[in-house]
Amino acid sequence: MDMHTVVNGEGVEHGLEKVVVGDGRAFGVTASDVLAVARGGARVELSREALTALAASREIVDALAAEPAPVYGVSTGFGALATRHIGPGLRARLQRNIVRSHAAGMGPRVEREVVRALMFLRLKTLCSGHTGVRPEVAQTIADVLNAGITPVVHEYGSLGCSGDLAPLSHCALTLMGEGEAEGTDGTLRPAGELLAEHGIRPVELREKEGLALLNGTDGMLGMLIMALADLDTLYRSADVTAAMSLEALLGTDKVLAPELHAIRPHPGQAASAANMLAVLAGSGMTGHHQDDAPRVQDAYSVRCAPQVAGAGRDTIAHARLVAERELAAAIDNPVVLPGRTDRGGTGAGASGSGGGRLESNGNFHGAPVAYVLDFLAIAVADLGSIAERRTDRLLDKNRSHGLPPFLADDPGVDSGLMIAQYTQAALVSELKRLAVPASADSIPSSAMQEDHVSMGWSAARKLRTSVDNLTRVVAVELYTAARAVELREGLTPAPATRAVVEAARRAGVGGPGPDRHLAPDLAAAESFVRDGRLLAAVEKVTGPLR
Repeated sequence: MDMHTVVNGEGVEHGLEKVVVGDGRAFGVTASDVLAVARGGARVELSREALTALAASREIVDALAAEPAPVYGVSTGFGALATRHIGPGLRARLQRNIVRSHAAGMGPRVEREVVRALMFLRLKTLCSGHTGVRPEVAQTIADVLNAGITPVVHEYGSLGCSGDLAPLSHCALTLMGEGEAEGTDGTLRPAGELLAEHGIRPVELREKEGLALLNGTDGMLGMLIMALADLDTLYRSADVTAAMSLEALLGTDKVLAPELHAIRPHPGQAASAANMLAVLAGSGMTGHHQDDAPRVQDAYSVRCAPQVAGAGRDTIAHARLVAERELAAAIDNPVVLPGRTDRGGTGAGASGSGGGRLESNGNFHGAPVAYVLDFLAIAVADLGSIAERRTDRLLDKNRSHGLPPFLADDPGVDSGLMIAQYTQAALVSELKRLAVPASADSIPSSAMQEDHVSMGWSAARKLRTSVDNLTRVVAVELYTAARAVELREGLTPAPATRAVVEAARRAGVGGPGPDRHLAPDLAAAESFVRDGRLLAAVEKVTGPLR
C-alpha cells in the first residue's frame, strides 16, 4: 500500500483518506501525506514495519538504561544540566518534568493545521526506529490525531534549535493527559477529559521518551510544506492576473515568446511566460500598445513579470527539495543507531549490550529549513511588489493608455479603486518588512550550551502571514484588471480572461459602476483566489497551467 492511500470500506470513518506511516519507504512520508493529515483530517495508521522498528529501538534504550554508566537523555539531565546522573527511581519523573517545564509557550494559539502537521511529523520520526520510544507512545499520537484532539500550542516559545521545543512540549503534555486541548467541537477542555472521552489512555513516559517527543524541526517543516502548497496555487494565479493586467494595459505579448525565454534558461521563468501566453491566447486587446500613444516597450512591471515570478518559482523548487530531504530525515538527540561505538559515557555516544548505540548529534538545528523559509518570504514580497505596480499603473490615467482615473464611473464624484490600491500598498509594505530574515538572528540560551539557534519557527510564522498577504495582493490585482478589461469597450479579451471575469462576477466580485462599499468585493476576490476558483476558471479554457 502506498504511504498516502485513499482507503474505502471498513475501518474508514467519514470517507476520509488514510495515511499509513512506515511501509518500507525508509519510514519517510510525503508532502501530500502531511497535507492530508493537517488539512484534510486523514486518519493515521502505523504499519507493522513501523511497530517493529519502534520495538527494536526501544530494546536498545532499555539495555542502556540498565547499565551503570550515565547516558545522555536516558539517565542524565538535559541541556546545561546534562552532567547530573539520574538514578532509576527518578527517571520517569525526569521525563514528565521535561515535558511540563518545556511547555512554556506564550501568546495566541497557532492554527489547528499547524498543530496537526507538527504532531504527524513527530510521529513520522518516532516511527523511524531512531528515537527509542515504545510503540504505545507512537500509537497514542496517532490516536489523538484520529480523535481530532488538538493540543493548545502558542505562538512564541521556539528558537528553532533543539527543534521546536515548546510547541512540541505542549503536544506531549496532551499525550500525558495534562494541559488544555481543543475537541472536535472547537471547545477548549482539559486534555485528560478529552482523552478519556475517546478511550485514549494517557502516556506514562519512560527513559528518553519525553526528550524524543520534543526534539525536532517538525513545526517549521510542517509550515514550510503548507506554504509550498499555497504558493503553488498563488504563483499560477499571479501569472493569470499579470496577463490580465498586460491585456488591460494594451500591452504586447511578444515578450512572452518561448524563444526569448529559452536563451535565459531558468525553468521558472519559462513556465511563467508560458502560463501568461496561454491566458492571452486569442486576445483582441494585446498588441495595441502603439495605437494612441506610441510606446517603444511596456513598463518593467509588465514586461518583466515572467522573470520576477519565475525567480520565485525557482526559489519554491529549491525550498521543496529541502522539504523533501527533511521529510526523509529522522531528527532527534540523541539518536538510536545500530552497532556499537568505542565511545562511552554521556558525551558523544554510548553502546548497549544488545549491539545498538545512542549518539549525540546536532541534526535538530533548523538552519536548512529556516533559510528557505526566509528565502520564500523574500520572493513573496517581490511578487507582491510587482503586482502592486501593475495595479497602480491601471489606475493612473497618465499611464493606463485611455482608462478613466482610478477606473471610476464618474471621476471626481466617484473615487473608483483609489483606496483599494492603498490597501494593496499597505499589504506590500508589510510583505517587505516580513522579508527581513529571521534566520539572520541568533540568541544564546540554556546557559550558553545552546549558543546558536536558527529562529526557524519565527521564519515559518512570518511566512504564513506573507502568504496570506500575497493572496490579498493578487486579489486586488484581479479585481482591478477585471474592471479595466470590462472598461475597454470595443475590444475583445482573451477567452481565458473572459472566463475569469464571468466566474468572478458569479462569485460576488462586483464589476464597474458608481462607488459602493468596496470591502465586500475585495473579500469576495480574496476568497476567489484563495480557494482556487480563479485557477479553475482559467484552466477550463487553457488546460492545466504550469
